[in-house]
Amino acid sequence: MTQPSFAFEPHATPVEASERAARIVNPGFGRVFTDHMATIRWSEDKGWHDAKITARAPIVMDPAAAVLHYAQEIFEGLKAYTLPDGGVALFRAEQNAARFRRSAKRLAMAELPEDLFVASCRELTLAEREWIPAGEGSALYLRPFMIASETFLGVKPSAEYLYCVIASAVGNYWPGGAKSVSLWVSKEFTRAAPGGTGDAKCGGNYAASLLAQSEAIRQGCDQVVFLDATERRWVEELGGMNIFFVFDDGTMLTPPLTGTILPGITRDSILTLARDQEITVREERYSIEEWQADAASGRLVEAFACGTAAVVTPIGKVSSADFSFQIGDGQPGERTQALLKQLTDIQRGRSNDPHGWMQRIG
Repeated sequence: MTQPSFAFEPHATPVEASERAARIVNPGFGRVFTDHMATIRWSEDKGWHDAKITARAPIVMDPAAAVLHYAQEIFEGLKAYTLPDGGVALFRAEQNAARFRRSAKRLAMAELPEDLFVASCRELTLAEREWIPAGEGSALYLRPFMIASETFLGVKPSAEYLYCVIASAVGNYWPGGAKSVSLWVSKEFTRAAPGGTGDAKCGGNYAASLLAQSEAIRQGCDQVVFLDATERRWVEELGGMNIFFVFDDGTMLTPPLTGTILPGITRDSILTLARDQEITVREERYSIEEWQADAASGRLVEAFACGTAAVVTPIGKVSSADFSFQIGDGQPGERTQALLKQLTDIQRGRSNDPHGWMQRIG
């Protein structure tokens, strides 16, 4: 099958250079968007077609569009970085492409070819490279997503899909450096159950986490952490990040991918970097009782969460309705900070890239 090339339809009134420069000085996260977006359509009779880079604009949708009623929707998140020589590179985009395809399969959606996914991210980034902010922690955040666009009321896979990539200029997720966050252990709510969509990156998983996240905020915590849906005792993940534990013997542990946890690309990168250094990392179940006991005894010395947005986030305190405990001294640990530095140095072209994670595109 011949993949379509991307037609370029430039924005008629792009943001002026001076205004763009002002917007990206302190862009925060997910609020400053670029001029263009990539789109591709799929239908049963045409397959993938009409690939273009065009002006970012509202999506016109019929009220009976399938996504609005049956939630066939998936998305991804990845970043493009400016390199020291002025070049631009994507970080592990092929892994996002593979996960996007797996998510589509789980939700009975059309599977976008991985090379077309990567091409859409590459072409949009090249069109919007002037939107990449300068400064430590800054990047161009890409949000590919796909929705069921068929106008039809009936419980069946859609016969039409719209794939789109938008881009956002983002700054350091933690201005001034990573800080330790506090977690609330959700006892009433779960994120995913065996046989569900926990390992797919779909909007429904995140919608289901929001009530628990609101509970965490009400309890004075930064994030929620979920336990398994069956026994309500095995630690799984945060609302949008995987989790790691570091012990006093130098070993690490992260919950295994058993179908209820999102297979994070940052998670996989940290596993690889740790094993490169011959650090023993176990992918094993870890209970909330073990977590509490190991923190109290001093066996657990660090814990951190990881994901595309914040990269690595230290965890300082964990609370629930019937307990509260601190990890170590409550501050970012040495292993956490070392892995964060090692990974971000690769992403920004400051160190060797032994695994070829950075795809230079311009």
